[in-house]
Amino acid sequence: MKFEEIQKELKKELKPSRYKHTMGVVETAGKLAEIHGYDVGKARLAALLHDCAKGIPDEQKFSMCREYGVSVTDAERANPPLLHAKCGALVAEYKYGIGDEEILHAIRVHTTGCIHMSLLDEIIFVADYIEPGRDQAPHLKELRKLAQKDLEQTTYRIMADTVCYLQSSPERAQMMDPATYQAYLYYKECCASV
Repeated sequence: MKFEEIQKELKKELKPSRYKHTMGVVETAGKLAEIHGYDVGKARLAALLHDCAKGIPDEQKFSMCREYGVSVTDAERANPPLLHAKCGALVAEYKYGIGDEEILHAIRVHTTGCIHMSLLDEIIFVADYIEPGRDQAPHLKELRKLAQKDLEQTTYRIMADTVCYLQSSPERAQMMDPATYQAYLYYKECCASV
């Protein structure tokens, strides 16, 4: 399917606020791709699909994971909305016909991050966090500026803020996916001394 066809379909499927967020991520990912020398069309497509499974009921997400042999972590069992990233990659592939593994991977890891993120992974991860509609996260103004210069450092700073927030209460700490903490430690080692 073409970008415009997928966009039309998602406009019908997503809540208006989620669709608005998605289009903010598309715009931001396109700009970041242009700044950092990545394929703008590919970044915009990954951004368009990053939350395509957000509206799927939790039980259906678990069912999809079972059907396609996708592992579910304890954190995802405790907090099923986290599964929208893994399920989003499945929807992108099987409903929208996306065969590009780099795009599918960026969708799959856009909430948790991972070690050794590709440029596209970082573009989607960062764009999701800093898109213009976001206004609650800490350090947004600074992160938006930093993202134009250094995506790896921005990814680290977002992960550090996320881990700090999740560790600020025992309930939230239990919801942290191990991949998030591993990615944070990896990026801390890569970026903290820079």
